[in-house]
Amino acid sequence: MHLAFMKTYVSVDCVVFGFNKNQLYTLLVQRNSLGSRGKDLKLPGSLIYQPEDADEAAYRVLNELTGIRKMTLRQFKSFTSPKRTSDTEDVNWLEFAYHDKIERLITVAYISLCKITRKLNVVSKYKTVEWCPIDHLPKMPFDHNQIVEESLKEVRNWVETEPVILFELLPTKFTATELRLLYEAIYNRKYDARNFHKKMVQMEYILPLDEYQENVKHRAARYYKFDRVTYNKRKIGI
Repeated sequence: MHLAFMKTYVSVDCVVFGFNKNQLYTLLVQRNSLGSRGKDLKLPGSLIYQPEDADEAAYRVLNELTGIRKMTLRQFKSFTSPKRTSDTEDVNWLEFAYHDKIERLITVAYISLCKITRKLNVVSKYKTVEWCPIDHLPKMPFDHNQIVEESLKEVRNWVETEPVILFELLPTKFTATELRLLYEAIYNRKYDARNFHKKMVQMEYILPLDEYQENVKHRAARYYKFDRVTYNKRKIGI
């Protein structure tokens, strides 16, 4: 049996995580629809231009989406199933968007992190850009729901080796409760508040501030900050 070699296009898709209160969010865009689905949200992405490599394409997508030139970015997996282009409507959209016949599409997936309060200077082609809670994602085209699911698993692994990434999702000064809620959102589990606080104070790179919450109905909580110098010393064993 003679098998033909794959003729394919290659794209990048970016999962941008943000955090607010007790919820993880991801940044979605509305693709320019052919009119059949209306509000059709998807992960931000693009085919790779001829002069680009995958990393350059991913940074371009993020810059167009956020206006931010330097963001933490990690490539974590390629999605290569032939079924990615099994939906006729998805294929029609690809050909409408890129003016070419696309029968096979491989995507290189990336994870990025962004403070949800940061103002986005969107200069992209998309009509709508919005933060969507990851536990209330719409049904997205291609395998974008699967990409988000697998990217969250990757974030969990990332936190285990480089916990510094957590602080890209938090305000510059934060409470112990905010940090605990972020852990709970990432790992989808509850932590005992007292035990978590004991664990947190053992992290030498989290420094207590002489500042407390103001104008709150409950007992004012102390603020903390992440100290990068201490973290880097700890990382290299100084």
